[in-house]
Amino acid sequence: MFHREAQPSGRPSGHRGTADPSARVDAARVDSGGAAAAQADSARVGLVTGASSGIGAAVAERLAVQGGWRLVLNGRDRTRLDRVARRTGGLALPADLTAPGAPEALVTAATVAAQDRIGLLVAAAGVGWAGPLSTMPADAVDRLLTVDLRVTVQLVRLLLPPMLASKDGHIVLIGSVAGSLGVRNEAVYSAAKGALGVFADALRQEVRGSGVRITHVVPGVVDTPFFERRGVPYARSRPRPIPPDRVADAICRAVAVGREQVYVPGWMRLPGLVRSAAPGLYQRLAFRFG
Repeated sequence: MFHREAQPSGRPSGHRGTADPSARVDAARVDSGGAAAAQADSARVGLVTGASSGIGAAVAERLAVQGGWRLVLNGRDRTRLDRVARRTGGLALPADLTAPGAPEALVTAATVAAQDRIGLLVAAAGVGWAGPLSTMPADAVDRLLTVDLRVTVQLVRLLLPPMLASKDGHIVLIGSVAGSLGVRNEAVYSAAKGALGVFADALRQEVRGSGVRITHVVPGVVDTPFFERRGVPYARSRPRPIPPDRVADAICRAVAVGREQVYVPGWMRLPGLVRSAAPGLYQRLAFRFG
């Protein structure tokens, strides 16, 4: 079973993508989870990554309250993920998705456990790193790009064919306002989230008319363990962090009505509009306020 504890992403962890001997799916857990899931055949299957805390955990809890979903939950922290699974009735499949072959193993295990195709992906797993690029360790660059971009792209690549075949499915990609604007001392994180937004746009064009929906969620600052794990706390007075429940509510509404892009809070789209309409003014403001 995958269960490596997350390392603070603002500090080198020593992980270089080598195979983890513990990176195995627990067959007993999958079998028992599949039996439980089979009792709710009328429900659709939703896979939530990053579900051990933060936005992912909040989304799992909102979907459980909403009903109609059999949840498969992925995260790196086994203890916290199990707690979320107990609260939501979901199946916990702990995994370090940076390990070679881990996205493929997760999709296989989730599909087998649910005894059905996965109809919803909420890709909420993510890490950060704060500081000048010149001081960022090479392994931190690799890990951030892997978790925040490559793993998500691979999961979508694996889950998309059965969605297209059934002409139904929903993919939710969690971006960041940093990917829309670029944030000082978060160059690599901004690049990864920016690429994720463009990926969502391109993918939406590919699947148009297929019955598969793509939602790109762009949160502002969210009050989660993200900042603690990246090694640098959030120190700005504005904007104030919002609770992850607020983002989860917006995600669940977007899934229900098929919205393509969601900013949380809504005013977060305004800086991007200023950048497009008055780039000179935007640059002056960015240099002054960061």
